[in-house]
Formats: sequence, structure tokens, C-alpha cells
Amino acid sequence: MTSNSTLDSTGSTSSYQLQDPAPVITGQAPELHPGEFEAGQSPSTPIKELEDRTCRGGGAKTRGRGRKNNPSPPPDSDLERVFVWDLDETIIVFHSLLTGSYAQKYGKDAPMAVTLGLRMEEMIFNLADTHLFFNDLEECDQVHIDDVSSDDNGQDLSTYSFATDGFHAAATSASLCLATGVRGGVDWMRKLAFRYRRVKELYCTYKNNVGGLLGPAKREAWLQLRAEVEALTDSWLTTALKSLSIISSRSNCVNVLVTTTQLIPALAKVLLYSLGSAFPIENIYSATKIGKESCFERIVSRFGTNITYVVIGDGRDEEHAASQKLMSVIYSLFSFDSFTFLGNSVKSLSHPLED
Repeated sequence: MTSNSTLDSTGSTSSYQLQDPAPVITGQAPELHPGEFEAGQSPSTPIKELEDRTCRGGGAKTRGRGRKNNPSPPPDSDLERVFVWDLDETIIVFHSLLTGSYAQKYGKDAPMAVTLGLRMEEMIFNLADTHLFFNDLEECDQVHIDDVSSDDNGQDLSTYSFATDGFHAAATSASLCLATGVRGGVDWMRKLAFRYRRVKELYCTYKNNVGGLLGPAKREAWLQLRAEVEALTDSWLTTALKSLSIISSRSNCVNVLVTTTQLIPALAKVLLYSLGSAFPIENIYSATKIGKESCFERIVSRFGTNITYVVIGDGRDEEHAASQKLMSVIYSLFSFDSFTFLGNSVKSLSHPLED
């Protein structure tokens, strides 16, 4: 639940599911091959029309003060299952590379694992700083991309200068970004909203082609690093992408991401690991400020109570949180008489998502 850094904790992968009558589900996952990391080659999935509509909604002509911060499914939605995913050590292998624990557990080259982890960390924060305003937003972290959209007046940002609008200087001198929230004048809050709107636009534009955002040189370095990480981790990411692709291809299912990483670095991770096709930006939540229990409350409020929620994460701490806290949240909101808790440990498997 908590960490001294912005990175997720490590551990085994477990899943926790509230049982509901299982729908009849069909569909095949596209066949993937380890090492295929060309930009835009993440699994091609028919992501639902809702994602495209919400991405287009982030344009300059959309006025912020009438928008819902956390759009709910339309009344006629056939959504039946929401899969709530953790990020690090569940979908991707990252933090355990940095600490060497992955290499130790699976008998890999420890120095190489740490080196790859450091290279990926550098690339993540370089993308976050260069393109996603992390230098400005690190102390103004939000749970969800639309949390400050009500302060956006819809101004055209095509010629707007983020570098000279005085946002960073004002935030630094006035300590406007605090651990308990964000406070500032109307003008400053509008500049904050502009940055998050621009981040949303970039995500929607490059979610299937982050190489186009990185540029030719960094793109090649990214492709090489991704290939090396996949080789070391026995195609862990490819396996995860298959699972996410199956879910995304079904009209009655949706993927949601809840991570303890701050929102901006989390978005950088999603882009660099080619997860954008599986996670619309509206379905990504950072638990850094409010914890996973509160994030889950928001998700249930958004998608409703007549849905099966499947929570997939890792580690003893997360298992405890899901069983003691997340499940109690679901229980109180659903008013079920009973529910089934599944927590099958797969920590001994190198490919837990294949189990």
C-alpha cells in the first residue's frame, strides 16, 4: 500500500475476485512473439468506442467546466467485469530489477538485471520530465488525469508557452503544491489544468506509438532496452500483454490500472511498456496520495455495483490490503451477504499470468 519511493513493491502475483454469475465469454488473443517491439506493435485490440470519445474530449475546444472528472459508462453499457490491475511486478518487471530480487529469485544475472532496471528508470523519468511536465507536476500529483479539469477554461493551447507562463516559479515560491492537496489562485490552477490536459492529449496521441514521441535516437535505445528486458525476464511483458489484450477485446470487460507510482511517471511507464492500448488514460489511477482503498472506492462509484470486480496484484502487503480493506469497501458498497475470496499464490512461477 505504501512505499518510500514512487515505485510499486515487489512480490508474488495473486488475484482477488468477487464472484458473480460468470458471463459466456468468447474471443481469442492475438498471437504475439517475444521481441516484437516496433513502435505501435503492441497487441492490436478493438478498444471500446468510449476510449476514443474521451480522448477526443481532451481537445482545446472542450471546455473544462462542464465535464465530468471521472466519466461513468453510458446507461446502456453491457459492461460486466472490471479488471483492476497493479503495475509493477504484476504487468511489468521493474522495481525487482532495480533491487536485484528478480535475478535472485529466478537465477538471473544480477548485475545485468540491476543495470537494465537503472536504464529503464532513466528512460521513464526522462520521458516524464521532457514531455509530461514532471518537473512542474511532481509536487502537484493527482490521482486521476481529470481531477483538475474543472479549472480548465478550454483555451487553445496550440501556441501556448508552458515554459514562460510562470507556473513553476509561482509553485516554488508560494508552496502551492502540498502533500494534502493543491491550493492556489484561479490563474495558477488554470495553468495546472492546462498541463494535465496537454499530458492527456500526448497520451492519446502516442499511446500506440511512443517511438514517435521519443524521436529516432531514443526510439532505437528504447527498442533495444525493451528487447533486453524481455530476454532477461523470459517474455514476462509479452505474456502480460496477451492477458490484457484478451480482456480489451471483449465488449463486456475493461482494464483499469491502480498503481502506487505517481500519476505522471505511471503514464510514462504505460507508454514505454506499450500498455496504452489496454488502458485508456481515464482508466489509470495513482494511489500515491490516497491509497488503493480510496482508489477502489472511486472505481466502484464510477462503474457501478452491478459488475464483477477482479483485482490482480502482487505481494503480501497487497494481498492483505485486498482481503482486509478493498474487499470491505466492495462489501459495504454492494451489500452482499457473502462473497468468495480467491488468493492463489503463484510466486513460484516465472510466468504467473499464464497460470
